[in-house]
Amino acid sequence: MPLTENQYQFAFVLFLFLALFAGTGQTEEVRSNYFNDPFLNVTLAIKDCPVPAGPMLTEAQARAEAHSRIERGTSCYQSGQCRLPNSYLYDQEIIPRVKRAIEADGRFVETSIWIEGQRRFVWLKGCVQTVGQAKELEKLVRKLDDVEGVVNLLNYK
Repeated sequence: MPLTENQYQFAFVLFLFLALFAGTGQTEEVRSNYFNDPFLNVTLAIKDCPVPAGPMLTEAQARAEAHSRIERGTSCYQSGQCRLPNSYLYDQEIIPRVKRAIEADGRFVETSIWIEGQRRFVWLKGCVQTVGQAKELEKLVRKLDDVEGVVNLLNYK
């Protein structure tokens, strides 16, 4: 049985509606570690410490950040402060070394710590027992070769 003109119009409007709104039910964009910034867990003793956000970006955020990362990364080399041509190249070596130093120190076993590296900076994330632990951890990391700075985002539990 052939469709009437009203049924064709209804089907066409329905098709347009579905095509227009297909995929809008997705509330959050997919995030990824587009720049392969290192993010490691070091300790995991504080059970109620939430896992901190790692270096996860949307595709749009990664595109927006790409140019400034190139400029910041190469300016270190151009100014003579870095031996490698881009300061982000240090991170894959620095972050595992930071993890080894924290583990070898022995004072931080009762913490839950994650570390992230970008451009020779180390982000300390997670939870420690005391303000003193946070300060000592930051001092330890600052002393490591090639670490330009430390961003202490630790919470106290």
